[in-house]
Amino acid sequence: MLPGGRRRSFSIASPPHDARPLELHVRRVAGGEFSAPLFEKNARSALLSIEGPLGQFVYRPAIAPMLLVGGGTGLAPLLSIVRHVLESGIERDMTLYWGVRNERDLYAHAMLGALAAHGRNARLRYVPVLSEPSAEWRGARGMVHDAVLNDIADLEEYDVYAAGPPAMITAVRREFDARGVAASRLYFDSFDYAPDSIERQRTSAATKS
Repeated sequence: MLPGGRRRSFSIASPPHDARPLELHVRRVAGGEFSAPLFEKNARSALLSIEGPLGQFVYRPAIAPMLLVGGGTGLAPLLSIVRHVLESGIERDMTLYWGVRNERDLYAHAMLGALAAHGRNARLRYVPVLSEPSAEWRGARGMVHDAVLNDIADLEEYDVYAAGPPAMITAVRREFDARGVAASRLYFDSFDYAPDSIERQRTSAATKS
């Protein structure tokens, strides 16, 4: 919660069984009303007001394999689900595609590699995808949803969890539907702009007109 009742929304990255403290993934935005002070000032011991948890993007028990598709900090709720499955001993296969711009944006790369290497009852396959990689990058390239479509032919067998920017979510819903994924098996967390930000933009535009 920000001054004046304004809000910034973040998905929880820590699993339910290990949520003290809560883990959030915050992208640093130049001039951001919340992120700029968080990164530029000493935020330790700062008092924050929070509201939640809200939303419906949670793990749903089933036996079908899971396909998790994340863009940027959309990794956060997917990481919560992955850790919940692995650390709770649930027998379920997972494939995680995480799309970011370049190598420096793979902030959880080592962690995800370790989780994929040490799964027991569940198996995790982790595929990082870069849209603007360096010449040295030997992994998947392009948009993350395209990488999924190129790699997996039978999408209809998966329960799909997608989290990230609105454009990515729109593409996943459109393209995955065309490949046979039922709407009832597609769960998504769209990182839309905060409502007050949009309202401020409208107010600013009206003032200038």
